[in-house]
Amino acid sequence: MKLLYGFAKLVRWPNLVFIALTQLLFFYCVVKPEFQAAGGRMPNLEPPYIWWMITASVLIAAAGYIINDYFDLNIDRINKPEKLVVERVIKRRWTIAWHLILSVVGVFIGIYVDWKTNVRFLGLANLGCVVLLFVYSISLKKKPLSGNILISLLTAWTILVISWCEFNQLDDIDPVFDAGRIIKLSILYAGFAFIISLIREVVKDMEDVEGDRKYGCRTMPIVWGINVSKTFTAVWLIVLIVAVVIIQVYSVLRFEWWLSVLYSVLMILAPLAWIFRNLFKARSPKDFHRLSSMIKLVMLTGILSILFLKFYS
Repeated sequence: MKLLYGFAKLVRWPNLVFIALTQLLFFYCVVKPEFQAAGGRMPNLEPPYIWWMITASVLIAAAGYIINDYFDLNIDRINKPEKLVVERVIKRRWTIAWHLILSVVGVFIGIYVDWKTNVRFLGLANLGCVVLLFVYSISLKKKPLSGNILISLLTAWTILVISWCEFNQLDDIDPVFDAGRIIKLSILYAGFAFIISLIREVVKDMEDVEGDRKYGCRTMPIVWGINVSKTFTAVWLIVLIVAVVIIQVYSVLRFEWWLSVLYSVLMILAPLAWIFRNLFKARSPKDFHRLSSMIKLVMLTGILSILFLKFYS
């Protein structure tokens, strides 16, 4: 039981649930309804292939968390000693083995989906994600901003991959099928995922600055300082808040989606305002951890807003 709990902790199981939930919501609330409205057209990821695609995403993400903890063992002994799993619960050689197993299975599931459907190059895309996560863990994580941007892009990819899998149908000219709506919403939610993830990555770097500095990392707070990092984060918070406000104003004026607006104000804008207000007050790792947890909550509430697209469709 201890080993099973340790493994679940190692792969960040709540984050894996979040990835699966995001992809499920986007497929069933955005992609599937548009295909149904087109008079019987079938998406490439018609079940069970959507489930295979999600499984591949989850396995590759889990492998990424494992290899990250493998290379971060010494740093985590300082930053998060109470959360250590590698060596304390699972031996390092087994973490490497699990990383390889999950990565290979994730890539081959992508190849299987390519073979059985009209999806193209999902296996290659999954292989690219595996390589990028490995490079991040051994190198980019220790550099200012580049690692943060990469993780944010991969977070956005969890949504964009759905459109990727349907790409050969989205460029089909059909007066009934609104492919443009799928593309626009993909970009919209991927942009949200990118920005909120970038904000959280920089906040996490500020939280972990002590251990990172000791082991030679050159993250943004170490190279440019905490105040510059806070300013960088604040700018992106403002961008995100303004973008959400514009989208909600448009939703009211064009569609009169008042319930969606109320949800966004209470569950997205209010927490973002709280984060902005407390950002410059944060001093200790505990303060930054509290901010990081709130940002993670906003990531969840932002993605859950996809449900309104199904409600208003």
